[in-house]
Amino acid sequence: MNIPFAIRTYAPEILREALKRMYLIRRFEEGAEDSYMRGLIHGTMHLSIGQEASAMATCIELGDNDKITSTHRGHGHCIAKGADVGRMFAEFFGKETGYCHGRGGSMHIADVKTGNLGANGIVGGGLPIAVGAALSAKRLGRPDVTVCFFGDGANNEGAFHESLNMAAVWKLPVIFVCENNGYGMSTSTARSTAVKRIADRAAGYSMPGVTVDGNDFSAVAEAVHHAIARARAGEGPSLVENLTYRWRGHSKSDRNRYRTKEEIAEWMERDPIARFRAELIAHGVLDEAGANAIETQAQAYVEAGIEFAKASPAPGIGDVTRYVYAEAQG
Repeated sequence: MNIPFAIRTYAPEILREALKRMYLIRRFEEGAEDSYMRGLIHGTMHLSIGQEASAMATCIELGDNDKITSTHRGHGHCIAKGADVGRMFAEFFGKETGYCHGRGGSMHIADVKTGNLGANGIVGGGLPIAVGAALSAKRLGRPDVTVCFFGDGANNEGAFHESLNMAAVWKLPVIFVCENNGYGMSTSTARSTAVKRIADRAAGYSMPGVTVDGNDFSAVAEAVHHAIARARAGEGPSLVENLTYRWRGHSKSDRNRYRTKEEIAEWMERDPIARFRAELIAHGVLDEAGANAIETQAQAYVEAGIEFAKASPAPGIGDVTRYVYAEAQG
């Protein structure tokens, strides 16, 4: 029997935790969507339902000292890096108990204690931040690595090319992870990007580039594992392209007129959670009852998180400018 990389490499308890976090991501996104429809959350949001394997498999080897930078579609990255869903919902609800005291909202959740340097509403905005974090680690002589998540749309931004070039010139410990879900808003990657595979662009910056099935947990974990080892050894950056798909529209205002129902249904058949769950059961990491228990537990965490957010206090009017501006130290 061909044993998948993840089964061969990680302890059973780590794999079970990974499945739990993948369910947490899915249920969090569904809970956020439901809360939005009920009028509990205002503004917009970008859901990552269907992309759970990319986030969790990328983060499975990262510790709190390792950093990530995220995107506007960053809830999954946040949970994969260890965030508490209660504090995340509180941030969504604009409450004081949120990660950014309710000031950031959906697109700007950060948790420096666990190495999450934050999501970013600017397309490609996390790329130069990741390079800066990696440069800091190298200058300080630390073994930390930085993972930079970005979408396919960002690969055509100037920040992408500048960041990869600088990281390569200075051999920085950064892993660039492109979550290619096929569309930058409503424009397909095929219509907007000259190369067939975004990972092919790594060659222009003398770094390894690999494209993998982003819905295959083991494939993502293996690609990122090698990139992390290379970065920690001082050999510089890598580019990993995860081919995946978002089941929902670009944002809550997206009417989905540029995709067919057949295309969406085809990708839903490739559900990364169902796939990983089946893999763990097939190799004896857990049984059906254990998998059901993990799914139920994730749902309970999300429901408790929403109640925590509802019950949390809103920021006081007198404190509206707190945590918003940097203060000079003198």
